[in-house]
Amino acid sequence: MANDDAVVLASVGPRLRALRKKRGSTLSRLAESTGISVSTLSRLESGERKPTLELLLPLARTYQVPLDELVGAPPVGDPRVRMTPIHRDNMTILPLTQHPGGLQAFKMIIAVDRCAPEPRTHEGYEWLYVLNGRLRLVLSEHDVVLKVGEAAEFDTRLPHWFGSTGDGPVEVLSLFGAQGERMHVRAKPRGA
Repeated sequence: MANDDAVVLASVGPRLRALRKKRGSTLSRLAESTGISVSTLSRLESGERKPTLELLLPLARTYQVPLDELVGAPPVGDPRVRMTPIHRDNMTILPLTQHPGGLQAFKMIIAVDRCAPEPRTHEGYEWLYVLNGRLRLVLSEHDVVLKVGEAAEFDTRLPHWFGSTGDGPVEVLSLFGAQGERMHVRAKPRGA
């Protein structure tokens, strides 16, 4: 890490000199516009003086470039989350959490042809929220249809199955706790 910093700092001087020459400026003109002495600017460009924030800020302002450009900061990484879909039982499952254990979040896209109930049981607790379409949930003796904006939560040790009503695909957010962790939802009391 310290070695990487030394490399970045060593590249600032040549970068400053190249920028000044590209703009067709002289050390004297740059000194006038920044308030930094010609001697200090020359030592910065030659690498004899370490760049400091107090020196780099007026230079960035004069050149009208971001400070990152002066120091050669690495580009910011792509902020998009790269999800690897899992295809199983006529569903596309997109894991939204990147760490094992605890509550896990998933987006599920359930195909229209996943409509024949096959109830199963397993350890855990699940919370489902319908984003698009209509979700059929068979839970023990209950058989219900959830519409967009509706949610359900249940102990997965009860026989359960969920899928399409057969009218079209369904998109669902799922929070699942394999050790029985429950989702805590804060809601306004009725009539408030």
